[in-house]
Amino acid sequence: MTPLNLTVRVGCSLAYETTVPTLVLFMLKPRLEGSVFVMQEKLSFGIGLPSYEFQDSHGNITYRSIFSAGRNEIRHDALVAVSSRADSREIRGNLLPVGQLPFEVLRYTLPSRYCDSDKLMNFAWNQFGQIPHGLLRVQAICDWVHNNIEYRFGSGRSDLSASEVIERRHGVCRDFAHVAIALCRTFNLPARYVTGHLPDIGCIDPGSPMDFHAYLEVYLGQEWLTFDARYNVARIGRVKVAHGMDAVDGAFATVYGEAKLVYFQVWAYQVNPDEVSVDDPIDLSKRLDGTPTVRLTSPNPVRLSAVAAQATKL
Repeated sequence: MTPLNLTVRVGCSLAYETTVPTLVLFMLKPRLEGSVFVMQEKLSFGIGLPSYEFQDSHGNITYRSIFSAGRNEIRHDALVAVSSRADSREIRGNLLPVGQLPFEVLRYTLPSRYCDSDKLMNFAWNQFGQIPHGLLRVQAICDWVHNNIEYRFGSGRSDLSASEVIERRHGVCRDFAHVAIALCRTFNLPARYVTGHLPDIGCIDPGSPMDFHAYLEVYLGQEWLTFDARYNVARIGRVKVAHGMDAVDGAFATVYGEAKLVYFQVWAYQVNPDEVSVDDPIDLSKRLDGTPTVRLTSPNPVRLSAVAAQATKL
């Protein structure tokens, strides 16, 4: 069983202002799947804001609420046990042809609003058609995106599709994910958009503000493997929040009306669970990541049997 021997603190603090009651959907809580175990968690929608939990069509934990006129504050905070192992590239099963893919996977081979693979067929086949199908082709796609799309902090736009990002050659993490997903789908490789938290475990802190992170999963060997064209290296400690066809399905908030986001703070960093609780203020002086050295802090690591019990209980 995989030991979950690291603890990360993830969450966000948001504030919106609106003049009239406004419907909103939130996706903030970690998905209870894979090598994660939620040790502590607190989610608050502010005074007087009712909320209702449901699962969307992709199985994401979603909350439906209504903003009151004025200022509305939302806060999510969690301590999550994760593995010190990096993203896996091990393919344990046979690569299935599209005709044998599970029915629930087929949707992830299709074009979508931001992953317009139908517009990239010629480009993809000219660029990657000679590369063997499967893991080598997916990695070549991620290599190309990483090397040819410039990351520009703050350059994101909500209306850009993958083909447009390729044309302009710069973007943010969601753009990197959209391009890689669209190019995979041109080869009938099921690929889905993922959003969540990525601490800097085993990596030097880049110095940019903490934020939600977008990457992708590709169905290879009859399971989903993680790829990240933005960084293009295996990483440790991802905490997945949502997945779907593209960023439409992975938005942390979907507002049905006019509401202005007036405060935004996100955190994702490794901590010692004996010294930090979700009731504590955010204190980056207690951060254990941001260095090339991975520091193990859990004397009694959570094991995947506990994760299975958590999923069964919930």
